Amino acid sequence: MALLEVDSLRRCFGGLVAVKDVSFAVEKGVIKAVIGPNGAGKTTLFNLISRALAPTAGRVRFDGCDLQGKKPHQVASMGMARTFQNIEMFSGMTALENVMVGCHVRSRAGFLASMFALPWTRPEERKIRERSLALLDLLGLADLADKEAAGLAFGQQRAVEFARALAMEPTLLLLDEPAAGLNIYETAEVGRLITRIRDLGVTILLVEHDMSLVMEISDEIVVLSFGQVIAQGPPQAIQQDPDVVRIYLGE
Repeated sequence: MALLEVDSLRRCFGGLVAVKDVSFAVEKGVIKAVIGPNGAGKTTLFNLISRALAPTAGRVRFDGCDLQGKKPHQVASMGMARTFQNIEMFSGMTALENVMVGCHVRSRAGFLASMFALPWTRPEERKIRERSLALLDLLGLADLADKEAAGLAFGQQRAVEFARALAMEPTLLLLDEPAAGLNIYETAEVGRLITRIRDLGVTILLVEHDMSLVMEISDEIVVLSFGQVIAQGPPQAIQQDPDVVRIYLGE
């Protein structure tokens, strides 16, 4: 059984069909990319999978569970984490504190109790701090732990965002344009981080415009055009698909 199953997913906004009967599966342990031109429905698809939007029709099953009626926080607690195209950091907090926020999804005390430093939360808070430091170290970010997020380079912020997502202990990580705004060197580092995260046992589904990155790190690719799947398969097959070539390069 696949970790994620998308079955005939559709989303309409009035008369506009943004996602039209999309179906695909994501097997455990792979990096799967969703690509397509601007307006193809990629971010809408991510919003449907993560339950930020409800589908007009169709189903999403995650780890065997139908997500119909689930809220985003419920899906997150099941093991699906997500990052966004626009980096969302707590700029007044350190890199370490940003990662610790992700750990609170799994904590018994909860974020508010820990924020007010109630006495009974302290042992758990120490464990959260230790785990967050370990995650930063695992991704080669230990030297950033005490630096304020606002002072980090854009690529460093993206890497810290990855660590915060991993703090939620996901089995599936959704990455929405992880290379957006990065230079060629930062993009290469993000590619290495994504591969490292997959090697830790986390399945990855990403939306990305950087085709060099997609072709280098992906095991499988789904191509959307006007909300529909027009091709899916391994990178080499996608590169040679005539419909994909036509959409990206023109007739």
